Amino acid sequence: MNMRRYSVKDLNPEKTAKAYGYELRCSPKHSMNIARAIKGMKVPDAKKYLEEVIKMKRAVPFFTHRRKMGHRRGMCSGAYPQKAARFILRVLENAENNAEYKGLDPNNMIISHISAYKGREIEGIMPRAYGRATQKNEQTTNIEIVLEEVE
Repeated sequence: MNMRRYSVKDLNPEKTAKAYGYELRCSPKHSMNIARAIKGMKVPDAKKYLEEVIKMKRAVPFFTHRRKMGHRRGMCSGAYPQKAARFILRVLENAENNAEYKGLDPNNMIISHISAYKGREIEGIMPRAYGRATQKNEQTTNIEIVLEEVE
């Protein structure tokens, strides 16, 4: 079996909880910007932030991959990446449940590490006229979250 390794090491297992989302069908670019926005937040604040992004009440600031992107009220370039926010919220809830299982208080934890990067590309084709075909590949994203308890 192929083991997935986290990109962060030297963690205290008594005070941390981890979760990993593997090959999620959302944009890696959107996921990277969301990860940058919620790193360092407390878990309830991050969940509230992601729910507001899904409802299009609050925008995510885009610091990378922002060419030809409009500005949002009160901030720089930004967007409402709802699909990626749903997947990151699901992984965050999974990490929260892992913390509860370990006996930690998830309301007193911060996101000490979050990483989003490209996963495997799912190949597909789109039939065209005259017997030709065009590639129609789908990107996947790997997301890892580590929560750490704060005194």
